[in-house]
Amino acid sequence: MLGLSLLLILGGVAWATLRDDAYTAPRPGESGPSAQPAAAARVLAALETAVAERDQAAARALAPAGDRDARRLLSDLVRNATDLDVTSFGLRYVTEATAVSADGAWSAVVDTTWQFAGFHERPARSEVLVGLVVDDGRVALGSVGGGERRTPVWLTDRVEVIRTADTLVIDAAGDGERISAGAQAAIPVVRRVLPQWQDPLVVEVPDPTAGLDATLGAEDGRYDGVAAVTTASDGSSGEGAPVHVFLNPSVFGGLGLVGAHVVMSHEATHVATVAAGSAMPLWLLEGFADYVALRDVPLPDSTTAAQIARQVRRRGVPDTLPGQTEFETTSNHLGAAYESAWLACEVLVESGDEESLVRLYESVDDGAALGPALRAEFGFGEAELTRRWQDRLSDLAG
Repeated sequence: MLGLSLLLILGGVAWATLRDDAYTAPRPGESGPSAQPAAAARVLAALETAVAERDQAAARALAPAGDRDARRLLSDLVRNATDLDVTSFGLRYVTEATAVSADGAWSAVVDTTWQFAGFHERPARSEVLVGLVVDDGRVALGSVGGGERRTPVWLTDRVEVIRTADTLVIDAAGDGERISAGAQAAIPVVRRVLPQWQDPLVVEVPDPTAGLDATLGAEDGRYDGVAAVTTASDGSSGEGAPVHVFLNPSVFGGLGLVGAHVVMSHEATHVATVAAGSAMPLWLLEGFADYVALRDVPLPDSTTAAQIARQVRRRGVPDTLPGQTEFETTSNHLGAAYESAWLACEVLVESGDEESLVRLYESVDDGAALGPALRAEFGFGEAELTRRWQDRLSDLAG
């Protein structure tokens, strides 16, 4: 499942001031506590230093007095940074996200940068909500994350870090060993079709109680039925942005061995093809990833295309290849959309060969129009592909 193009988060003060729930400064003469940006900037700088020096005690000291949860969070943040070998960590106060409460607490938008040594070519950047409070004459750090904004897993939970030469797993769900084994197994699957891909694979797994929606700054329920999403770790669309696989532990954890392997290989294909920034038709983007993932899986079509076969029996053959509507994450027939997209790529390989499918994918990804690219590789256009795909669906449905 690919998520970047639907999850762009605009940065900076302009976005904060355009939000319906944007903070409004009090009018002159109004009483009550006020935000202290300068003091907040100083405490953020102190956290930067604590992370750079891997000093858990210094981080804990930035929490409000008596707030054990905040102390543990800040200590875990430094421990995670140590395990992940975080570099280029930066925190810049941007603006207030909420008004200041009567007890001196408020949330601020903080421009956050970070880099995992050996796994990121350039730092990731995201605007994260940070909870601040005036505590006995000083500003203290009370929380990190939330507020419908993307929140890096390693900033909000103690994570298990499993690193190999080709993979990095950041796991807050307690299933790191299994996920790491799956990530390692996905690498050769993708490289058999795309041998030029030699970059590492990074997989993040949030705590199930927080969920994938909170990690990606999405509305509640958007990814309830989705096992994984591949997107830029910071939500950006710029070239070179670190692209990670994000697992939904509530769904992925329930998959069997084969299902988990196919999902991980599918998402690794998205990473390998930098699909997060692609504007190609979704049937080709998702169908190709499933083609790579299922290529060497010894299962009959009656199993790998069971959902679309049932749908065809009930509703008849679709008029068009699956598009945006069919691939909505909240669709009741999302599985059928993926299966039908995979079958379209299977039809292409049977009409030509795997190398032609790879060239088609790369050509369309580079901006070529689908019709001419199809004719160049297979000798027919989209209408003929649709007809052959419909015939395949009819045969499959019996």
